[in-house]
Amino acid sequence: MKFSSIIFLLLYISSHAQPEEFTSEALSITPLIDGTLLLPNPENPKTLAIIIADSGPTDRNGNQPMMKNNSLRFLAEDLYKHDIATFRYDKRIVKQMKRGRVEERNIRFDDFIEDAIAVLEHFKQDKRFSKVYIIGHGQGSLIGMVTAQEGADGFISIAGAGQEIDDVIVDQLAEQAPGLTDNARTSFDDLRVNGVAYNYSEGLSSIFRKELQPFIFSWMQFEPKEEIEKLQIPVLIINGDKDNQVQVSEAELLQAAKPDAEYKIIPFMNHIFKQVHDNELENSKTYNQYDLPVIPELIGTIVDFIKK
Repeated sequence: MKFSSIIFLLLYISSHAQPEEFTSEALSITPLIDGTLLLPNPENPKTLAIIIADSGPTDRNGNQPMMKNNSLRFLAEDLYKHDIATFRYDKRIVKQMKRGRVEERNIRFDDFIEDAIAVLEHFKQDKRFSKVYIIGHGQGSLIGMVTAQEGADGFISIAGAGQEIDDVIVDQLAEQAPGLTDNARTSFDDLRVNGVAYNYSEGLSSIFRKELQPFIFSWMQFEPKEEIEKLQIPVLIINGDKDNQVQVSEAELLQAAKPDAEYKIIPFMNHIFKQVHDNELENSKTYNQYDLPVIPELIGTIVDFIKK
């Protein structure tokens, strides 16, 4: 959830040498939510993981209009190989954009929670599955925490923030644009107290413009540490040490709030689950490498947690 990613928020090609076949179903859960169900064992699937995407107009594969890395698709396909069914879906903004009906002023964070709960309720009624887990990535981590309280059997956070979104953005600004930090903090405080902010710098207009403020305000109402603490189910917290969008310190905050959770920092994993080293250019390039697989340690960590 970089500063630049927050700005962009509102506005099938296989990774393997030989194509692989996956048993799948295309499903529409609501008029705005379409997704793909992968069934490794159609006669007896048992366990399902619902994958909730990060911020922005992110589709079921983890891609956006100017970014194709297939991170969520590869995650789902690799779990399939370990006999774990998955459902991944397009964020509602994807369909709204296709219809040309995106209105920033009407978007609320609660909409994404409503969508995720609809997905969870759908599969709780599906007799093929005896257990339903939720995997939330980035922004999807917080959405998943709230959703999992409605009856999931386990929750997995990947690159989830441990702070409220205003604190995350202020911390990012401190590194990327320190001259804007104080004004951003004051503007967020105004937004939190009054529901509107007026006295923000021009350099912050992408965040505080009138049409976007209601969405940011609704997002600020959710405190990740409080939400994860409410969960009375198995929890796994994962972050990569090469994630340049969500720092390991965010995962540490979640672990502190939920000390009985399993906790894993994966070496050389970046924000989109790809293996990188210390080169910033290499890290950035992975966001548009459609055939680069996800790091195997992520899959092993999730499989071990679900199959316990």
